[in-house]
Amino acid sequence: MTHSRPVLRDLLDRHGLAPRRDLGQNFVVDPNTVRRIAALARLSPGDRVIEIGAGLGSLTLALAETGAHVTAVEVDRGVVPVLREVVAELPHVEVVEADAMALDWPGVLGDHEWVLVANLPYNVATPLVCDVLDRVPAVTRLLVMVQREVAERFTAGPGSRQYGAVSVKIAYWGSARIVGDVPASVFVPRPNVESALVEIVRHAPGEQPDVADPDELFALVRTAFGQRRKMLRRSLAAVVSPEQFAAAEVAPEQRPEQLDLAAWCRLTEAVHSR
Repeated sequence: MTHSRPVLRDLLDRHGLAPRRDLGQNFVVDPNTVRRIAALARLSPGDRVIEIGAGLGSLTLALAETGAHVTAVEVDRGVVPVLREVVAELPHVEVVEADAMALDWPGVLGDHEWVLVANLPYNVATPLVCDVLDRVPAVTRLLVMVQREVAERFTAGPGSRQYGAVSVKIAYWGSARIVGDVPASVFVPRPNVESALVEIVRHAPGEQPDVADPDELFALVRTAFGQRRKMLRRSLAAVVSPEQFAAAEVAPEQRPEQLDLAAWCRLTEAVHSR
């Protein structure tokens, strides 16, 4: 039984709560939407799923219906007791009160493989996804609901206006695609933007592009995209020599959005040849 709009309103009223703007809280109040998200998560009984920003449990309940073991992370100390009440009779759901940006991931996840599912506040979506991809290999798949504009950046390819440093980072760690849209009408309060669902599947070990140090790759990419309108020979003048451009077979007259991941990797290796 997932939350309908009247049920969620009743929970808020009974506990004297209101959505917090400072936490970017927008609660989903449409049972069909959360069940669709749970279906897109492709969970089976016994799978382990970590939900970030569980709120009042609308999506948590839908995830629990799949038979997966659910760890629901929520930072709002006013909401956590209500969330615990909502899932109290579900033995395979655990509630963790924590800030996902400071979460003890190894302590929470242990040695298992996990799927991450989340309705992410717009202000933390990008740093959280990047942090998980960089530091939490136990999360092998992500399904995140984010602002449509953010979704387009996550999944953008070379040559597009949306393609940027975060696009390169995500492409390094896995494959990303938009798997659905979510209208603003299913949220309380209703946001001023449309949302989309992005699935990110982490590359299997050994499938990542050939670069010795991904941090060096990401640093070079950030530097170039920091001045994305400039040619690479200008934006990277302090770090890449003409000889290194030539060794990487990258034309210095190009702009950063023209380089695919393989070209970025070649340029990184040319700069940091050992």
